[in-house]
Amino acid sequence: MTLAFHKYQGTGNDFIIIDGRDESLPISNSIIKKLCDRKFGIGADGLMILKKHKDVDFRMIYYNADGMEGSMCGNGGRCILAFAKEIGLAKNYFHFMAFDGLHEGEILEYYAPESMVRLKMSDVNEFKKESNYYLTDTGSPHYIEFLNNLQSKDIYKDGSEIRNNEQFREKGINVNFVEESSDHLFVRTFERGVEDETLSCGTGVTASALAFAIKQNIKKGSVQIQTLGGKLKVSFEREANVFKNIWLEGPATFIFKGEISI
Repeated sequence: MTLAFHKYQGTGNDFIIIDGRDESLPISNSIIKKLCDRKFGIGADGLMILKKHKDVDFRMIYYNADGMEGSMCGNGGRCILAFAKEIGLAKNYFHFMAFDGLHEGEILEYYAPESMVRLKMSDVNEFKKESNYYLTDTGSPHYIEFLNNLQSKDIYKDGSEIRNNEQFREKGINVNFVEESSDHLFVRTFERGVEDETLSCGTGVTASALAFAIKQNIKKGSVQIQTLGGKLKVSFEREANVFKNIWLEGPATFIFKGEISI
C-alpha cells in the first residue's frame, strides 16, 4: 500500500506525521522503525499518528525511532499542532489527548513553512535531587545534570552510559546535560528510543528549566533555552517542588510531504 505522510521538525527534532483519522491504517512497529531509518526510510527521530477523539480535537500517538510506542514528546506535540492546522482543523487553540493525558496548545503565528507554537505540558508533581543530578517526569522520564564546557562533552558516550546503567536500564531514561549562561540554558539530550543525541528534546528542555528553577529557587517565570537545533522557551509556576501552568514555546517547521510504499 501507499502511505501519505508529512515531515516536520521542531528545533531540529524531526518527525514523520500521518493522518490516521480514517482508522484504517495497517502500520506495524517494524514498519515504523523502517520509516524512521535515515538510510532505508524517510528518516526521523519519531513518528506520530493523528487520530480522532470523541471528546477533544484529536489524539496524538507517538512512536520512537525504534518502532516502539513512546511517551509524551514536547517538540512532537508542537509539530502535530501545526500539522492539525495544515490538514484543516482550522483553529488556533487545540485540546488533544496524548500518552500522559490531556494537553492544550496554541498556534501563535502560522506562516508556511514555519509556525510559532506553544504547548501546555502536564503538571510536574515530583522532583528528586541526587548527589549531582535531578530526576523528574515531564511526560517522559528525565535525568538532568548541570556542568560546564558542554559543547565539548561526548553526549553519546556519557548519555548512553547513564541511560543503560543498572538504575535506569530496564525502563530507560532521557539524559540531559545543562550549562548555565547569564541569560539562557544550553541543553543537550541523549534520548531513549532514538538511542542517540537529538538536536532538541521538548520534554528534556522542560525538565531542565524546572530543575534550574529549583536550583535557583525561582517561583514563577520563564527560561530561555538554547539547543543544537534552535531556541525554545519554558514558562511555569512553582510551589515547593510542584510545577503547574508549564508551557513550552518555539518553532514548528514543515519540511516536506510525500508518499511511500509500505
